Amino acid sequence: MTTTLTTTPLTTTPLTTTTAPTSPTTPTTIPGRAGELLARLGSRAVTGDLYAEAGAQVYHDVAGRSTHEVRELTGLVRTLPGDVLDLAAGSGRLTMPLLALGRRVTALDLSPYMLRLLEDRLAAAPAALRERCTVVEADMSAFALGRAFPVIVLGTTSVSLLDERGRTGLYRAVRRHLAPGGRFLLSTVGMDTDSGQPAEAELVVEAEAGRAYRMFEHWAVGDSARTVTVFPARIPDDDSPVQVTTTSVGVLPATLLEAELAAAGLTVRARHPLPAVGSRHHDVLLETEVTP
Repeated sequence: MTTTLTTTPLTTTPLTTTTAPTSPTTPTTIPGRAGELLARLGSRAVTGDLYAEAGAQVYHDVAGRSTHEVRELTGLVRTLPGDVLDLAAGSGRLTMPLLALGRRVTALDLSPYMLRLLEDRLAAAPAALRERCTVVEADMSAFALGRAFPVIVLGTTSVSLLDERGRTGLYRAVRRHLAPGGRFLLSTVGMDTDSGQPAEAELVVEAEAGRAYRMFEHWAVGDSARTVTVFPARIPDDDSPVQVTTTSVGVLPATLLEAELAAAGLTVRARHPLPAVGSRHHDVLLETEVTP
């Protein structure tokens, strides 16, 4: 049986992979072609954060089924014994492959909407797999589970969705929960400042049940964050409401992240380059341990 736990977060971190904003993003905050499209929709547009209730299914459709970094991360986990703590687990993009390795996995996320999607996936999975998963609703920057894990993972470059205070809390919590000799595996994304690419990229994503989306990512060289905005790919030619989801994602180069980890008492043992996602993204998987 899947076990669901709820812990009380000690702090609230805005715009993480698991935290909804206190108010919807307004059209004036969305740059580029996405902002122009939003303006054309006018009052038809119903905006919300990509990680809030309305955005949970959209996020799962757009990113939750991606296999990016799964092979590299599970390959590392295979070399490390023991249970796994999957932070910012969401709808289970990494949780399900980790369970498929035969491990016991604790899947932690702050969003009850994303965890509901994960629990639906677990309900449809074989009992032997489902019974090895514990689902925890908690803030990845402030959690207390009362036990240690040989392996803690934070994929999907989710660390870049935390601000500096949130990352400090994350590192502190990871150190408290990492078993002696354990590994903390996390991915981050760097942006190419010399690629000559336009500031905005657009991608059309086909999902299940006929759902499809237009996803815009806007990042200008020097910006500390990129803006991601998702529209339905097919907008009806009438006056019906149109759901638009958006969020802000920090840009955290690996060098900056490594310096923060070192200051928090975590040593990077190895860097594992990940396959490129687009021409500007340079993702890397960091393998870390508590500094002796």
